[in-house]
Amino acid sequence: MEAVARADGGTAHASAIRVAIADDSFLVREALAHVLERSGGIEVVAACGDRDGLLRAVEEARPDVVVTDIRMPPSQSDEGLQVAAALRRSHPGVGVVVLSQFADPRYGIALLEEGSDGRAYLLKERVQSGGQLAAAIETVARGGSVVDARVVDGLIAERRRIERSPLAELTPREVEILSHVARGRSNQAIADELVLTKRAVEKHINAIFLKLGLAQAPDVSRRVKAALIYLSERR
Repeated sequence: MEAVARADGGTAHASAIRVAIADDSFLVREALAHVLERSGGIEVVAACGDRDGLLRAVEEARPDVVVTDIRMPPSQSDEGLQVAAALRRSHPGVGVVVLSQFADPRYGIALLEEGSDGRAYLLKERVQSGGQLAAAIETVARGGSVVDARVVDGLIAERRRIERSPLAELTPREVEILSHVARGRSNQAIADELVLTKRAVEKHINAIFLKLGLAQAPDVSRRVKAALIYLSERR
């Protein structure tokens, strides 16, 4: 869907924050534009219905901040996060406010993994009045960051889960080898895939068994149990 310019030809205040909106719902786009333009100090310069339209709007309308849904066409997966990552590289000065229906810590981690400056993650249910959204836009325009309290709670819970995970004791190489064990591959097949000696793979696997508390179990049972631990932690 093409980006739709919303500037009406009037003269915006010199200090107004230029904002591009992206959501696949026309009604949501109109509602967001309405509440933002009423808040003062914000000029909505484009409204888009998909990822590609938003990326074009960034080039053409030159917004200071992008306000985007996470899930949009073409795949309805994580297009908003894709845009945030792309803009970090191509337009690092453009702030991004991600709106979501989901307090999913994985989305928060993905949004902030390359830095929190100029990024915000808000739940849609919290921004109906517009005040919180306008405040977040002003913050990211200055290079700050905002994360909804419920998302923060989810991030903390996810961090604690990871710290309690049996896999937390494994090295990156051991996790990689365990992933191959979970696929049912033999030691020789793993060695061939990772360009290691079979003996090196065996040493890594013995270390994995020891760290997972499986050192005393029969070998076949250890491989099955280790695979189950890996798969349960990676769900």
